[in-house]
Amino acid sequence: MDRLDNTVRPYAWGSTTAIPELLGTAPTGEPQAEMWMGAHPGAPSGTDRGTLDQVIAADPEGELGQAAVGAFGPRLPFLLKLLAAGAPLSLQVHPDLAQAAVGHAAEEAAGVPVDAPHRNYKDANHKPELVCALTPFDGLCGFRPPVEAADLLAGLDVDSLKPYVDLLHAHPEEAALREVLTALLSADRDEMAATVTEAAAAAERLGGPYAPYASIARHYPGDPGVVAAMLLNHVRLQPGEALFLGAGVPHAYLDGLAVEIMANSDNVLRCGLTPKHVDVPELLRIVRFESTEPGVLRPEVSPTGEEVYDTPTDEFRLSRYVLAPGSEARDLTAFGPQILLCTAGGVTAGELPLTAGQSVFVPAGEQVSVTGTDGRSGTLFRATVTA
Repeated sequence: MDRLDNTVRPYAWGSTTAIPELLGTAPTGEPQAEMWMGAHPGAPSGTDRGTLDQVIAADPEGELGQAAVGAFGPRLPFLLKLLAAGAPLSLQVHPDLAQAAVGHAAEEAAGVPVDAPHRNYKDANHKPELVCALTPFDGLCGFRPPVEAADLLAGLDVDSLKPYVDLLHAHPEEAALREVLTALLSADRDEMAATVTEAAAAAERLGGPYAPYASIARHYPGDPGVVAAMLLNHVRLQPGEALFLGAGVPHAYLDGLAVEIMANSDNVLRCGLTPKHVDVPELLRIVRFESTEPGVLRPEVSPTGEEVYDTPTDEFRLSRYVLAPGSEARDLTAFGPQILLCTAGGVTAGELPLTAGQSVFVPAGEQVSVTGTDGRSGTLFRATVTA
């Protein structure tokens, strides 16, 4: 079992205080957006045996287990993160496995450098993800029914938005959503900036259901993604609640601290709320144009006290334990690889004490049990695979 030394990524949208508060460290004044735990080559966790990707590469079956290597190849199939949003992330979607394979092969054949700003597919993998709130957490997830989106836009009383309102009323669901998103992202940038500015002023004045979008507009003035965001469901998670994001579902995280787990992929197609590349034709090929409920997940509690967040994904399985001081040891030995993360209080994993923000990697089959630390309770997240 390896204690992990993890990298914090300073993306501009990150909170300056949330991760330092959890870790018990002083803020630096710079944004601290994500803490990565895993073997992703962009920021692999450190161990006493080398970086985690090096450790796994030296003995894939020993570290990951034969079943995981057979299912996902000789690499850790998931990436675990602490995510601290102080400003909205880009509005985005992820491809499914087949789309990712085709897109990656096409860009490889075209000779597009993997670090090119216009590259869409950094790898051939899909990127389902699950985000579990540690604090109240705001996000956007999936399309509203077109009629509801039309009513929200109409309530702003902005003349230049009325053609979009008419489109949302005039077509079947898929066609309506597709036409409106296409029109928003293809419109003249200067004309759209004026529309967004007027819409943002109305949203500030109206408040209520418009408040999240007014906040987005303050961070991204004039961005067409502000209006595109109004096509989506707004959801607020309470601590312990989660969202699962599958392929083709447009989403964005707005504010709050969470644990996030995903398949080990960098594939993102952006819709707006970003200065980065937006590939409109490819985006429109990937987006699923259907209204969906946000589908807030609450954990299913097993007889052993494990709180499991059930998803249809094999690459990862996320669960949580709340351990009382001096609680009976829970055996977490598993056939696959695991990362254990303490998010509150203190716990002991094997012989290693963990405080908030500390984590360990447990190789496949290694015996490990966890208990609450004497004198205080602790919360532990467990990331592993289902295959």
